[in-house]
Amino acid sequence: MASKHPPKKPRAPQDRPTTGNEGEGNKTADRNYREATTEFVQSDRGKREIENAGNVSPEQEKDIRRAEEQAKQRAKDHDPAEKTGGQDPTVRSSRPKH
Repeated sequence: MASKHPPKKPRAPQDRPTTGNEGEGNKTADRNYREATTEFVQSDRGKREIENAGNVSPEQEKDIRRAEEQAKQRAKDHDPAEKTGGQDPTVRSSRPKH
């Protein structure tokens, strides 16, 4: 006896509902991000933002430079290799001691 319903066609990956863990990377989030980014870049607002990117006032430029210097100093203060002349104290030598 034949089935009353035709066989279901397999869904394309983008049509499948998400079930939480998608394995290596979140492909749904990646696709949504890329689509939203493309839509924004192609919008009037996106085009204006791209046109004005990098245009900062002299005061904003000073703030950016100051923030960069502070970040570099914090990184230097917390980098063990900076304090030991390039040697990372957490890495052991592979050579046996005699």
